[in-house]
Amino acid sequence: MIILQFLTRLLAFVGKELVEVIRRPGAIISLVLGPFLIMAIFGLGYQGFRRPLETVIVVPPQAGIPTDRGTFQTVTPGMNIREIAPDAEAPLQLLRERKLDVVIVAPSDMEQQFRSGEQSIIEVHVNVIDPVQEAYAGVLAAQMAAKVNQEIIKQAAGEGQNYAVQRGQEEAAQIPPNVIAEPTRAELTNEAPIQTGVISYFGPAALALILQHMAVTLIALSVVRERTTGIIELFRISPISTTEIILGKILAFGVLAAAVAAATVALLIAALGVPLLGSPLALAGVLALVTLASLALGLLIAVISDSERQAVQLSLLVLLASVFFSGFVLPIEEFTAPVRAIGYLLPVTHGIRLTQDLMLRGWTDAVWQIGALSAISAVLLVVTWLLLRRNMARA
Repeated sequence: MIILQFLTRLLAFVGKELVEVIRRPGAIISLVLGPFLIMAIFGLGYQGFRRPLETVIVVPPQAGIPTDRGTFQTVTPGMNIREIAPDAEAPLQLLRERKLDVVIVAPSDMEQQFRSGEQSIIEVHVNVIDPVQEAYAGVLAAQMAAKVNQEIIKQAAGEGQNYAVQRGQEEAAQIPPNVIAEPTRAELTNEAPIQTGVISYFGPAALALILQHMAVTLIALSVVRERTTGIIELFRISPISTTEIILGKILAFGVLAAAVAAATVALLIAALGVPLLGSPLALAGVLALVTLASLALGLLIAVISDSERQAVQLSLLVLLASVFFSGFVLPIEEFTAPVRAIGYLLPVTHGIRLTQDLMLRGWTDAVWQIGALSAISAVLLVVTWLLLRRNMARA
């Protein structure tokens, strides 16, 4: 008898939850189709290869090296040779301004160094804060040096007999074997203000992601809870306007997000050693814009959701899309143009870039993303205001 009563109560709860889910088909649709759609977009939009690095090669006039782009393009895999320059000053300035990816400076006396038994240095300059990109540039530099060495060895082998006759077998034999095997080597120099590790690089990105998810989830649950408990009905007969409701929600959760952001930044700097090279006020302004855009997105989710369960599901789908398409894991440049457009609709995409720039570089060249965050906030707030105003229309 006791077992029967237990099963009856248990099945009653199971039936209640199933009926609750079935009565809200939107939750089922978002639960099934949402992750599938995100994975489909990811599979169709991710190209799986890195874009060629925009490169300028500096060949000093006295180097005696060919200066046609075609010759160098064959020995620089993964790089797009934009120009062959005679001097390094202007290309390095463009690199520091982040208008170039790589500057390669050829040695001015490669042949003389080889004949004197010394290795020549090929200087490879980059300007990256991503440790993965720095490692990738190092691999490309090593491949380039290997190809240059192959060409030099091939040329030296063809001229070896004449050189031995002219200079004598004994003098020719004085070139060390390691120089013969590797006449050149590449040295990578990172022009970024600091050399970052994994924690320093991903810390600001995690901050932006946490802010967005927290703001979206909390404000969405708050508004949906008021709708499902009937509090919105009281607002209809009160003098409270739609604008006041939205502003009140944004200010309340904005203060909470500001406190969380301040505590997180303090922990990143004090506990994890993440530097803050830019202005604290500029960083605060960017985080405020990210929070505002995220709160507006959360309000939109709340207005179109019919239950707390669906609001949570949509918030998690936004989080999943943010991890895939915001540049948090994979560079956004590696996706096709339509998928990049989807990524730029997410506040966290702009938050990651701007936060990393301000904390790890001290400045940003992506000022347009500040405007993008402002535009996202404005559009979402207007749409939410119109939808919520319609829902609160007095009879």
